[in-house]
Amino acid sequence: MYTPPESPATMELAVAPIRRLAPRASMPEKPFLRHFGFHRRPATSRRPRGPRLSATSRRSASGAGSPHFTGEDNLDALLQVLPSDLHDDLMGEPGRSQLVEVILDLGRLPEARYQGEIGGKYLRPTEVTMKDLEHALDAVGEFIDNRAGMAGTLHRISAIKNREGAVVGLTCRVGRAVIGHGDMVYDLLRYGKSILFVGRPGVGKTTAMRDIARVLSDELCKRVVIVDTSNEIGGYGDVPHAAIGRARRLQVPEPSLQHKVMIEAVENHMPEVIIVDEISTRAEAFACQSIAERGVMLIGTAHGETLKNMLKNPNLSDLVGGVRAVTLGDDEARLRRSRKIVLERKAPPTFPFVVEMRNRCYWVMHRTEKSVDMLLNGKLPLVEVRKRDDQFKVVIERWKMYNDNMLE
Repeated sequence: MYTPPESPATMELAVAPIRRLAPRASMPEKPFLRHFGFHRRPATSRRPRGPRLSATSRRSASGAGSPHFTGEDNLDALLQVLPSDLHDDLMGEPGRSQLVEVILDLGRLPEARYQGEIGGKYLRPTEVTMKDLEHALDAVGEFIDNRAGMAGTLHRISAIKNREGAVVGLTCRVGRAVIGHGDMVYDLLRYGKSILFVGRPGVGKTTAMRDIARVLSDELCKRVVIVDTSNEIGGYGDVPHAAIGRARRLQVPEPSLQHKVMIEAVENHMPEVIIVDEISTRAEAFACQSIAERGVMLIGTAHGETLKNMLKNPNLSDLVGGVRAVTLGDDEARLRRSRKIVLERKAPPTFPFVVEMRNRCYWVMHRTEKSVDMLLNGKLPLVEVRKRDDQFKVVIERWKMYNDNMLE
């Protein structure tokens, strides 16, 4: 027999005596989840409430002495590759913790480039000789795809070759393990949906992948497999670098086989999360779609400064839903007050979240489906800005109007 629901006041009076006689067992408090907002409804179902949601402080990252939170760089190993005079000069450099790369080009002055500085610094008044390059090549392993490294480190040495295949230039890039970088998206990692990171070269995408692999495997206890095409995430050698935690690493024999190794990882190793760096071809984008349809969480990176760049890239646009032209009828076009041919998203996005890395400590987070729809309609979406304050704590500013120049 149906009984109409009681009013809230009546329900409160009805259960009060029961609560006094037999108090209900209290559930254990979960302050950790409450801290990250998991006691509330998902953000996609909440309406903006104005300035009250402008900023929310999050937990601080480790390494509070530097905005880049350098944990380990093993710089001495990289400097051993350089000629002795350059090695000694850089060892005594007070700002070497901010060293990004060393450039050795035949017939030019050797140059060091530092984080946050425009241009570079010449290391000596004499030019680089072939003997200098041979010294470096002897200390480096085999070049694959014009890249090489040293076992047990995250450093990368890239070669410039002439038409005959001889090395005439080297880019010695410092690789660092940055603990705490994944804090910028910690709540998204707990949410369990796929995330795509975009940004210009050198903004820190690969560095973020390393710490995210550590967080997912060690802190969230996920089965994580890294498809490491150029050995940049897990480092060179058969034993992965400790910076990726308990995550497993699959090496790729050739860059053109990356999409096959991605599918192999799902079929053979039963991962809960797959991490892949530098998604760039249509075959790799299709592999991402296939993996996502199997219920595996994807963490990936792609070269492209903004979400708009991804929509314009014919190889990668399907990762964010793709674009198609639709012809409207006269009545529909009049109702929308638009042209008869409009652009629409053609499918659900492979990555529900897209993070634009404007710099190492300033990220813009999109809910992909909503942002793409609004951009295709000529409107500006609402996004979340994630950055670090003066105490290097993560601060999230919600419901910010998106634009291409959001960086402070």
